[in-house]
Amino acid sequence: MTSEERIRSYLFKSGLDALADYVPVIEKSIHDFIAQLSTPMDVSNDALYRYEVPLISEDGSCSLIDEMDPVPYDLASILGGENDANTRKLKLLNIMVTRATMVTGADWVGIYQRRINPVGNPVLVKLAYRGRPSRAEFPLNAEFAKGSTNSKVGLSGQATLIDDVAVYKAEGGGFYVCDDAVQSEICVPIFDPADGKVLGIIDAEASPKAFFNADRQSSIVAMALVTIALLP
Repeated sequence: MTSEERIRSYLFKSGLDALADYVPVIEKSIHDFIAQLSTPMDVSNDALYRYEVPLISEDGSCSLIDEMDPVPYDLASILGGENDANTRKLKLLNIMVTRATMVTGADWVGIYQRRINPVGNPVLVKLAYRGRPSRAEFPLNAEFAKGSTNSKVGLSGQATLIDDVAVYKAEGGGFYVCDDAVQSEICVPIFDPADGKVLGIIDAEASPKAFFNADRQSSIVAMALVTIALLP
């Protein structure tokens, strides 16, 4: 499969057919992300594996934005420990979110992977991000997906683009609040190239309405296509 065919297949499968004319833009962005992966990244294991998370409301429907959990989230448990392979992948994923934030200007960009958490439940776990602290795990079940873009995309494999959060919610869309300033969001799946199953998602958010134009959407799609090979 050529690069163009791979991109077109992804756009069709994820429901992003509207970007069909932007295949050359996506291809260029893929090359840009790959070039960035050779950038040295001097970061401690502590910063790679552990990050701040907000406390969660009693019903689990939103994050308490200004109340941080005193215990940082530790990725080591869900990834099977700290080891050279995981550390290398986490460094590459951090390069990806740094570059995506720079290129798109988004306020928040994160990479999530489908995993089984320590209590045996399927979740999307946040591997790397740039922006405000946010929830680490999103349950992958139909009930939670009613109020979460991340979980909905993780289950369906269909990308979601929100130009106005207030309008989206008024029309019945479910939106998990990690930052009440967010007005725009794009969430896209990461597919397994072998069987087409959803391996994870890329989520990006911004304060301005209608922020994710076709060029910015193209960057996030390119990010998803490169990230396939970088997941631990």
